[in-house]
Amino acid sequence: MSRVYLDYNATTPVRAEAREAMVAAMDVAGNPSSVHAEGRAAKGLVEAARVQVADAIGASGADVVFVSGATEAAALACKGRDLLGAAVEHDAVAGWIDPVLPVDGQGRVTVEEPARSVLQWANSETGVVQALPQGLAVSDLTQGVGRLPFAFSWAGIGMGFLSAHKFGGPKGVGALVFPQGTDVAAQITGGGQEMGRRSGTENVIGIAGMGAAIGAALRDLEDGVWSRVEKLRNILESGVEAASKETILVGKGAARLPNTTCMITPGWKGETQVMAMDLAGIAISAGSACSSGKVKASTVLQAMGFDEDLAASAIRVSLGPETTQEDVMRFVDVWTQKQKRHRQRSV
Repeated sequence: MSRVYLDYNATTPVRAEAREAMVAAMDVAGNPSSVHAEGRAAKGLVEAARVQVADAIGASGADVVFVSGATEAAALACKGRDLLGAAVEHDAVAGWIDPVLPVDGQGRVTVEEPARSVLQWANSETGVVQALPQGLAVSDLTQGVGRLPFAFSWAGIGMGFLSAHKFGGPKGVGALVFPQGTDVAAQITGGGQEMGRRSGTENVIGIAGMGAAIGAALRDLEDGVWSRVEKLRNILESGVEAASKETILVGKGAARLPNTTCMITPGWKGETQVMAMDLAGIAISAGSACSSGKVKASTVLQAMGFDEDLAASAIRVSLGPETTQEDVMRFVDVWTQKQKRHRQRSV
């Protein structure tokens, strides 16, 4: 039986459009900084992708700086600034902020000083979506881009960053977006590429893939693909609720991503569930992919008020455009069987 992939918040399969763009980019030999024809051809791919990214997120007239991913973009946006945030932020942001913003039991964050604050748009572990206040200094847009309607121009934020592999692009490339004229101090200096904000020869192949992927992701959004995914997510959650009255669906009372279920079954360790499902051919996670390999309870869930034992008993199931109803029902059936066995052993 084929495997079922339900970990789209960790990373997504590369889209056919991105793969095609990257293969074509491999035939362009030039360095984007070179002035000859080959260099100009490579530069043209980078600039075309810059326009694709800007157009897809409603950022025409803004600067788009390509970097290695959201982690680097977070450092470029936040390092050296006195910024406030919440304990539900991704680890890529957590080291740059003072985590003092209050979080309620549904994962919603209260921001009192937007101009000094960082706020993620959507949480990778719980799927909880925040209302971004006007004038917000920085936002992690990584999980929401391509899944929810968004325009940088009307969001009113100072900086936002995204990562290609969250919407069907390649791993290892991302972007920081900000209004033209914004002072951004380079963290990587050298040749002065990317308008002096990020030195180093551009990852032309990855950037071309990112541009193609984000355009395809926007078409999916406009075509209602994520509405279909949300229906599948709701079927999954109904199945879980029917099987286990004790299981908690985290953030269900808040706005959430259409594809994400975070669930806590008290006394059943998340890592144990992940391993059991993996052996059954189903890929899920116990939290953020950047931290789930570490044996520790989710700081996100603890910030929401769950104690350490409950936080350590969470799993995340995240669906994607390729997910089918058969995939969802297979998860529900297998998880239900294993949950019953766990309960019998615990009695």
